[in-house]
Amino acid sequence: MLTDTHCHLNRLNLDKYDGNLSGAIDAMKQAKVNRAMAIMCDFAEYDEIHKIIHDFTDKELTLGMSVGVHPCEDIAVLKSATVEKLTDMASEDFVWAIGETGLDYYWSEENIVEQKKSLARHIQASKDLKKPIIVHTRDAKKDTIDILKAEQAEHGIIHCFTEDWAMAKQALDLGFYISFSGIVSFKNAQSLRDAALKIPKDRLLIETDSPYLAPVPMRGKPNEPAFVAHVAECLAELLDINVETLAQLTSKNFDNLLAQYQ
Repeated sequence: MLTDTHCHLNRLNLDKYDGNLSGAIDAMKQAKVNRAMAIMCDFAEYDEIHKIIHDFTDKELTLGMSVGVHPCEDIAVLKSATVEKLTDMASEDFVWAIGETGLDYYWSEENIVEQKKSLARHIQASKDLKKPIIVHTRDAKKDTIDILKAEQAEHGIIHCFTEDWAMAKQALDLGFYISFSGIVSFKNAQSLRDAALKIPKDRLLIETDSPYLAPVPMRGKPNEPAFVAHVAECLAELLDINVETLAQLTSKNFDNLLAQYQ
């Protein structure tokens, strides 16, 4: 059974399901996805995501969520992510992680100072609650690692990993897990596949980051959690193991991450 460790359930393109999220949920079950973490990027999304995980969690599918503010949000939203607000909103058991947070210099160069401050506050909330932090990083690998080290972060995920082995090694040394999305299946992502081969198997996770970044053979279509099966197939082939083993391995790794400080 598969775990999608990072999906935006409230942002999925549901045209193929006549606008009904239940269609995407049924597709997840058919693809043997039995667990997913719905990711929050803005406090305004909390109630909607909470309702989704409440309405669709059942004996076949376990859903949880994260609480955090994405680094590409505007400065006012980043400033609103105080340690107190994060810890208050993320205290419930159905909140599995803090984030996504991080640094993105590709899309949001004008708010770098606030991104760094926000990441530091998310790390503190993660440590206070003993819940993993979900880190987004783009064109900011040095600053990301520097802040993780400075704030003594050691419990979390580098999500949708697209960097090189050198950064992966630094994150692994801090105690982080590395999560691969559909990008690992792209034709021009050989350097990423080379890095994936070096990741210890007990630190490997998979995700869709849906509705973005659909994997081959679905590239160009709106992504959805059911497509995590294709990410698993790509990595299983790369690592020369069967898909069932890869699914079990990555699901167990997610279990270990969530239980790390419980």
